[in-house]
Amino acid sequence: MTVAEQRDLATALGVDTPGDGTVTWELLAGQIEPRSDSAFASRGEAIRADLAGRLDRELLERERENIADEIRRLPDVRDVGVPDEPSGLYTDVAAPGWRLYDHLLEVNFFESLDENLPRFTADHIETTARELLLADPLSSSLDDVGFDESEKTALLLDVANNDERLAHWVPSNQIPDGVEFETETVPPLHQRAMGGALLWIRGLDRHLWQNEVMITDEILDDAVRYVKAMLGGLFVTATAACDLAGDGQFTDEQLTAALTAGSAVQIVSQEELLHSVFYIRDDMRAPSELR
Repeated sequence: MTVAEQRDLATALGVDTPGDGTVTWELLAGQIEPRSDSAFASRGEAIRADLAGRLDRELLERERENIADEIRRLPDVRDVGVPDEPSGLYTDVAAPGWRLYDHLLEVNFFESLDENLPRFTADHIETTARELLLADPLSSSLDDVGFDESEKTALLLDVANNDERLAHWVPSNQIPDGVEFETETVPPLHQRAMGGALLWIRGLDRHLWQNEVMITDEILDDAVRYVKAMLGGLFVTATAACDLAGDGQFTDEQLTAALTAGSAVQIVSQEELLHSVFYIRDDMRAPSELR
Protein backbone atom coordinates (compact mmCIF):
# COMPACT_ATOMS: atom_id res chain seq x y z
CA MET A 1 0.00 0.00 0.00
CA THR A 2 1.78 3.09 -1.26
CA VAL A 3 1.57 6.63 0.08
CA ALA A 4 -0.03 7.67 -3.21
CA GLU A 5 -2.75 5.03 -2.78
CA GLN A 6 -3.38 6.22 0.76
CA ARG A 7 -3.67 9.82 -0.44
CA ASP A 8 -6.11 8.74 -3.16
CA LEU A 9 -8.19 6.96 -0.53
CA ALA A 10 -8.31 10.03 1.71
CA THR A 11 -9.14 12.28 -1.23
CA ALA A 12 -11.95 10.00 -2.39
CA LEU A 13 -13.49 10.20 1.08
CA GLY A 14 -12.96 13.94 1.46
CA VAL A 15 -10.48 13.60 4.33
CA ASP A 16 -7.33 15.69 4.74
CA THR A 17 -4.13 13.68 4.41
CA PRO A 18 -1.63 14.01 7.30
CA GLY A 19 1.73 15.61 6.62
CA ASP A 20 3.55 12.28 6.48
CA GLY A 21 0.95 10.86 4.10
CA THR A 22 0.05 7.95 6.39
CA VAL A 23 -3.65 7.17 6.26
CA THR A 24 -5.23 4.60 8.59
CA TRP A 25 -8.69 3.21 9.20
CA GLU A 26 -8.71 4.91 12.62
CA LEU A 27 -7.78 8.29 11.18
CA LEU A 28 -10.43 8.08 8.48
CA ALA A 29 -13.10 6.87 10.90
CA GLY A 30 -12.39 9.86 13.12
CA GLN A 31 -12.97 12.35 10.31
CA ILE A 32 -15.74 10.80 8.23
CA GLU A 33 -19.09 12.52 8.64
CA PRO A 34 -22.21 10.33 8.62
CA ARG A 35 -24.44 10.78 5.60
CA SER A 36 -28.03 9.72 5.36
CA ASP A 37 -28.51 7.51 2.30
CA SER A 38 -32.06 6.28 1.85
CA ALA A 39 -31.08 3.99 -1.03
CA PHE A 40 -28.48 2.20 1.09
CA ALA A 41 -30.93 1.86 3.95
CA SER A 42 -33.73 0.55 1.75
CA ARG A 43 -31.45 -2.05 0.16
CA GLY A 44 -30.38 -3.35 3.55
CA GLU A 45 -33.98 -3.40 4.72
CA ALA A 46 -35.05 -5.35 1.62
CA ILE A 47 -32.32 -7.95 2.13
CA ARG A 48 -33.35 -8.40 5.77
CA ALA A 49 -36.97 -8.93 4.72
CA ASP A 50 -36.03 -11.28 1.88
CA LEU A 51 -33.81 -13.55 4.00
CA ALA A 52 -35.82 -13.44 7.23
CA GLY A 53 -36.06 -16.89 8.79
CA ARG A 54 -33.86 -18.59 6.20
CA LEU A 55 -30.41 -18.36 7.77
CA ASP A 56 -29.04 -20.79 10.35
CA ARG A 57 -27.59 -18.49 12.99
CA GLU A 58 -25.74 -21.24 14.86
CA LEU A 59 -24.04 -22.49 11.70
CA LEU A 60 -23.13 -18.97 10.59
CA GLU A 61 -21.61 -18.03 13.93
CA ARG A 62 -19.68 -21.30 14.12
CA GLU A 63 -18.19 -20.97 10.64
CA ARG A 64 -17.48 -17.28 11.14
CA GLU A 65 -15.38 -18.20 14.16
CA ASN A 66 -13.73 -21.01 12.19
CA ILE A 67 -12.81 -18.52 9.45
CA ALA A 68 -11.37 -16.28 12.17
CA ASP A 69 -9.29 -19.21 13.44
CA GLU A 70 -7.91 -19.81 9.94
CA ILE A 71 -6.97 -16.13 9.66
CA ARG A 72 -5.10 -16.35 12.96
CA ARG A 73 -3.39 -19.56 11.76
CA LEU A 74 -1.93 -18.02 8.60
CA PRO A 75 1.48 -17.18 10.14
CA ASP A 76 1.91 -20.92 10.81
CA VAL A 77 0.85 -21.68 7.24
CA ARG A 78 3.51 -19.28 5.98
CA ASP A 79 6.13 -20.94 8.18
CA VAL A 80 5.44 -24.26 6.44
CA GLY A 81 6.26 -22.69 3.08
CA VAL A 82 5.54 -24.93 0.10
CA PRO A 83 2.92 -27.63 0.87
CA ASP A 84 4.17 -31.21 1.08
CA GLU A 85 1.28 -32.53 -1.01
CA PRO A 86 -1.20 -31.25 -3.61
CA SER A 87 -4.00 -30.89 -1.07
CA GLY A 88 -4.07 -30.19 2.62
CA LEU A 89 -2.50 -26.94 3.81
CA TYR A 90 -4.55 -24.31 1.98
CA THR A 91 -7.42 -26.74 1.45
CA ASP A 92 -7.85 -26.75 5.23
CA VAL A 93 -7.68 -22.94 5.30
CA ALA A 94 -10.60 -22.77 2.86
CA ALA A 95 -12.74 -25.47 4.53
CA PRO A 96 -14.91 -23.29 6.82
CA GLY A 97 -15.45 -20.89 3.94
CA TRP A 98 -16.87 -23.72 1.85
CA ARG A 99 -19.25 -24.72 4.64
CA LEU A 100 -20.43 -21.11 4.86
CA TYR A 101 -20.76 -20.95 1.07
CA ASP A 102 -22.83 -24.14 0.92
CA HIS A 103 -25.32 -22.83 3.47
CA LEU A 104 -25.64 -19.45 1.76
CA LEU A 105 -26.16 -21.23 -1.55
CA GLU A 106 -28.86 -23.42 -0.03
CA VAL A 107 -30.93 -20.45 1.22
CA ASN A 108 -30.60 -18.40 -2.01
CA PHE A 109 -28.52 -15.77 -0.21
CA PHE A 110 -26.57 -14.85 -3.34
CA GLU A 111 -29.70 -14.48 -5.46
CA SER A 112 -31.10 -12.07 -2.88
CA LEU A 113 -27.98 -9.92 -3.06
CA ASP A 114 -28.13 -9.81 -6.85
CA GLU A 115 -31.76 -8.74 -6.67
CA ASN A 116 -31.29 -6.06 -4.04
CA LEU A 117 -27.78 -4.66 -4.50
CA PRO A 118 -26.72 -2.55 -7.49
CA ARG A 119 -23.71 -3.21 -9.66
CA PHE A 120 -20.43 -1.64 -8.57
CA THR A 121 -20.38 2.09 -9.35
CA ALA A 122 -18.14 4.88 -8.09
CA ASP A 123 -20.93 6.37 -5.94
CA HIS A 124 -21.93 3.01 -4.48
CA ILE A 125 -18.31 2.18 -3.67
CA GLU A 126 -17.70 5.54 -1.98
CA THR A 127 -20.78 5.19 0.20
CA THR A 128 -19.76 1.63 1.03
CA ALA A 129 -16.35 2.81 2.25
CA ARG A 130 -17.94 5.54 4.37
CA GLU A 131 -20.40 3.17 6.01
CA LEU A 132 -17.66 0.63 6.72
CA LEU A 133 -15.67 3.23 8.61
CA LEU A 134 -18.71 4.01 10.74
CA ALA A 135 -19.39 0.34 11.55
CA ASP A 136 -17.61 0.03 14.90
CA PRO A 137 -18.61 -3.63 15.47
CA LEU A 138 -16.97 -4.61 12.18
CA SER A 139 -13.79 -2.69 12.91
CA SER A 140 -13.52 -4.32 16.34
CA SER A 141 -14.11 -7.77 14.85
CA LEU A 142 -11.31 -7.29 12.33
CA ASP A 143 -9.03 -6.24 15.18
CA ASP A 144 -9.94 -9.38 17.09
CA VAL A 145 -9.03 -11.75 14.25
CA GLY A 146 -5.61 -10.21 13.66
CA PHE A 147 -5.94 -7.36 11.18
CA ASP A 148 -3.72 -4.46 12.24
CA GLU A 149 -4.39 -0.86 11.20
CA SER A 150 -2.35 -1.19 8.02
CA GLU A 151 -4.14 -4.39 6.96
CA LYS A 152 -7.57 -2.97 7.75
CA THR A 153 -6.76 0.11 5.71
CA ALA A 154 -5.59 -2.12 2.85
CA LEU A 155 -8.99 -3.87 2.89
CA LEU A 156 -10.67 -0.48 2.71
CA LEU A 157 -8.34 0.48 -0.12
CA ASP A 158 -9.38 -2.66 -2.03
CA VAL A 159 -12.94 -1.37 -1.91
CA ALA A 160 -12.55 2.37 -2.39
CA ASN A 161 -9.77 2.57 -4.99
CA ASN A 162 -10.93 -0.14 -7.39
CA ASP A 163 -14.28 1.03 -8.72
CA GLU A 164 -13.19 0.63 -12.36
CA ARG A 165 -11.92 -2.91 -11.80
CA LEU A 166 -15.00 -3.88 -9.82
CA ALA A 167 -17.28 -2.45 -12.51
CA HIS A 168 -16.29 -5.40 -14.73
CA TRP A 169 -18.08 -7.72 -12.29
CA VAL A 170 -21.75 -7.45 -13.17
CA PRO A 171 -24.74 -9.00 -11.37
CA SER A 172 -26.02 -11.95 -13.38
CA ASN A 173 -29.40 -10.28 -13.85
CA GLN A 174 -27.75 -7.19 -15.38
CA ILE A 175 -25.52 -8.85 -17.98
CA PRO A 176 -26.40 -7.18 -21.30
CA ASP A 177 -27.83 -9.04 -24.25
CA GLY A 178 -25.53 -10.11 -27.05
CA VAL A 179 -22.65 -11.52 -24.99
CA GLU A 180 -20.90 -14.65 -26.25
CA PHE A 181 -22.09 -17.02 -23.52
CA GLU A 182 -25.29 -18.31 -21.97
CA THR A 183 -26.23 -15.77 -19.31
CA GLU A 184 -28.68 -18.23 -17.74
CA THR A 185 -25.76 -20.32 -16.46
CA VAL A 186 -23.86 -17.42 -14.85
CA PRO A 187 -24.04 -17.54 -11.03
CA PRO A 188 -24.93 -14.41 -9.05
CA LEU A 189 -22.12 -11.88 -8.67
CA HIS A 190 -21.58 -12.40 -4.94
CA GLN A 191 -21.54 -16.17 -5.42
CA ARG A 192 -18.84 -15.77 -8.07
CA ALA A 193 -16.84 -13.57 -5.70
CA MET A 194 -16.93 -15.99 -2.76
CA GLY A 195 -16.72 -19.21 -4.76
CA GLY A 196 -13.87 -17.82 -6.84
CA ALA A 197 -11.89 -16.75 -3.78
CA LEU A 198 -12.30 -20.17 -2.18
CA LEU A 199 -11.30 -21.98 -5.37
CA TRP A 200 -8.12 -19.92 -5.67
CA ILE A 201 -7.23 -20.57 -2.03
CA ARG A 202 -7.82 -24.30 -2.41
CA GLY A 203 -5.82 -24.32 -5.63
CA LEU A 204 -2.71 -22.99 -3.92
CA ASP A 205 -1.75 -26.41 -2.55
CA ARG A 206 -1.35 -28.00 -5.97
CA HIS A 207 0.08 -24.89 -7.61
CA LEU A 208 2.83 -24.34 -5.04
CA TRP A 209 3.58 -28.06 -4.77
CA GLN A 210 3.87 -28.54 -8.53
CA ASN A 211 5.98 -25.43 -9.04
CA GLU A 212 8.19 -25.68 -5.96
CA VAL A 213 11.41 -25.13 -7.92
CA MET A 214 10.13 -21.72 -9.04
CA ILE A 215 8.66 -20.56 -5.74
CA THR A 216 10.41 -17.75 -3.86
CA ASP A 217 9.84 -16.32 -0.40
CA GLU A 218 8.24 -13.30 -2.05
CA ILE A 219 5.69 -15.51 -3.81
CA LEU A 220 4.90 -17.31 -0.56
CA ASP A 221 4.53 -13.96 1.23
CA ASP A 222 2.14 -12.75 -1.46
CA ALA A 223 0.15 -15.98 -1.26
CA VAL A 224 -0.46 -15.56 2.46
CA ARG A 225 -1.09 -11.82 2.11
CA TYR A 226 -3.84 -12.25 -0.45
CA VAL A 227 -5.31 -15.32 1.24
CA LYS A 228 -5.60 -13.26 4.41
CA ALA A 229 -7.32 -10.48 2.47
CA MET A 230 -9.75 -12.94 0.86
CA LEU A 231 -10.51 -14.51 4.23
CA GLY A 232 -10.96 -10.99 5.58
CA GLY A 233 -13.55 -10.30 2.90
CA LEU A 234 -15.18 -13.64 3.67
CA PHE A 235 -15.20 -12.77 7.36
CA VAL A 236 -16.92 -9.45 6.58
CA THR A 237 -19.60 -11.28 4.57
CA ALA A 238 -20.02 -13.84 7.36
CA THR A 239 -20.35 -11.03 9.90
CA ALA A 240 -23.08 -9.44 7.78
CA ALA A 241 -24.84 -12.80 7.46
CA CYS A 242 -24.71 -13.25 11.24
CA ASP A 243 -26.24 -9.80 11.61
CA LEU A 244 -29.03 -10.84 9.25
CA ALA A 245 -29.60 -14.00 11.26
CA GLY A 246 -30.18 -12.13 14.48
CA ASP A 247 -27.28 -10.04 15.79
CA GLY A 248 -28.79 -6.78 14.55
CA GLN A 249 -25.74 -4.64 15.39
CA PHE A 250 -25.55 -3.07 11.94
CA THR A 251 -27.78 -0.34 10.63
CA ASP A 252 -29.40 -1.15 7.30
CA GLU A 253 -26.84 1.13 5.62
CA GLN A 254 -23.95 -0.69 7.29
CA LEU A 255 -25.41 -4.05 6.31
CA THR A 256 -25.48 -3.00 2.66
CA ALA A 257 -21.92 -1.73 2.95
CA ALA A 258 -20.62 -4.90 4.62
CA LEU A 259 -22.17 -7.17 2.00
CA THR A 260 -20.80 -5.01 -0.81
CA ALA A 261 -17.34 -4.68 0.72
CA GLY A 262 -17.00 -8.37 1.58
CA SER A 263 -17.44 -9.30 -2.06
CA ALA A 264 -15.33 -6.41 -3.34
CA VAL A 265 -12.35 -7.45 -1.20
CA GLN A 266 -12.68 -11.07 -2.31
CA ILE A 267 -12.77 -10.00 -5.97
CA VAL A 268 -9.77 -7.67 -5.85
CA SER A 269 -7.68 -10.05 -3.75
CA GLN A 270 -8.28 -13.10 -5.92
CA GLU A 271 -7.24 -11.11 -8.98
CA GLU A 272 -4.09 -9.95 -7.19
CA LEU A 273 -3.34 -13.54 -6.12
CA LEU A 274 -3.68 -14.67 -9.71
CA HIS A 275 -1.11 -12.18 -11.00
CA SER A 276 1.29 -12.33 -8.04
CA VAL A 277 1.31 -16.06 -7.30
CA PHE A 278 -0.23 -18.13 -10.10
CA TYR A 279 1.29 -16.27 -13.06
CA ILE A 280 4.99 -16.78 -12.37
CA ARG A 281 7.01 -14.67 -14.78
CA ASP A 282 10.70 -15.25 -15.41
CA ASP A 283 11.60 -12.19 -13.36
CA MET A 284 9.63 -13.56 -10.38
CA ARG A 285 10.75 -17.18 -10.28
CA ALA A 286 13.55 -18.68 -8.24
CA PRO A 287 16.81 -19.11 -10.20
CA SER A 288 17.18 -22.45 -11.92
CA GLU A 289 19.62 -24.82 -10.22
CA LEU A 290 20.72 -25.99 -13.68
CA ARG A 291 22.20 -22.62 -14.61
